Amino acid sequence: MNSQYGSYMTNVAMQAALAAQRAMFKEEEMTHYGDDALSGDWEFKIVRASAGKFRDREEFENLLEQEKEFGWVLLEKLDNSRVRFKRHIKERSRDRMAGVERDPYRSIYGSSSTRRAVLISIGIGLVVITFIVLGAIIFSI
Repeated sequence: MNSQYGSYMTNVAMQAALAAQRAMFKEEEMTHYGDDALSGDWEFKIVRASAGKFRDREEFENLLEQEKEFGWVLLEKLDNSRVRFKRHIKERSRDRMAGVERDPYRSIYGSSSTRRAVLISIGIGLVVITFIVLGAIIFSI
């Protein structure tokens, strides 16, 4: 029974990885740029945010202002969670202004999903510990 569960979880993880890979491939292939758009020395990036954060106009404007500091120009808003930017490589000179606290090549806007997962895990752990302590108190009476 235990090996069946492990096999099931491995299959689920593999399916999730394949779905993420398909989504990333689709994202890269969504927009076809002509030679004129790619001629020259351009670089591109996609910035992602969780929970449709770019639906909020203020958040979207904040993202655009932050990226503009490094010469990134809005190319297209893919959806409320993904935005594609481009910049000419001569704009890399702006990167030195960032210092260590800012990353001109960031691809995540806001808190990362890893951080959120850790906070959720901590919260669940605290709830479990609370129930264990309460159970110990109730059964010791």
